[in-house]
Amino acid sequence: MHNEFFLKTIRPMRSQHVDAASWQPAADVYRMLDGWLLKVELAGVRPDELQLLVEGCDLILSGRRRDWIIERGRQCHSMEIAYSCFERRFSLPCRVDNCRIATEYRDGMLVIRITTVCAAG
Repeated sequence: MHNEFFLKTIRPMRSQHVDAASWQPAADVYRMLDGWLLKVELAGVRPDELQLLVEGCDLILSGRRRDWIIERGRQCHSMEIAYSCFERRFSLPCRVDNCRIATEYRDGMLVIRITTVCAAG
């Protein structure tokens, strides 16, 4: 997926509530020489179901994973995968609303690169 999709959705955060049944995807956060790198595991989430928002020092990723295999007569035997809305908030030690943010979505992983033009601390 190209970065342009995600860059269009980056905007200041507005109040948004996610229902209590939501889940949080696993993520790795790395401090880099020029900023931050976040890797988020989003298997089964379509890129058009993602939204990336910024609020001061916080980066908020939200979206929805839908069950696309729905067949007549299906009965659940075991269910471990969450299919619903999710939200994940990452708090960094500097403001990210003025930083350069680039994204890449491939093979169910979202990579977010934040190049800081601000001082950490």
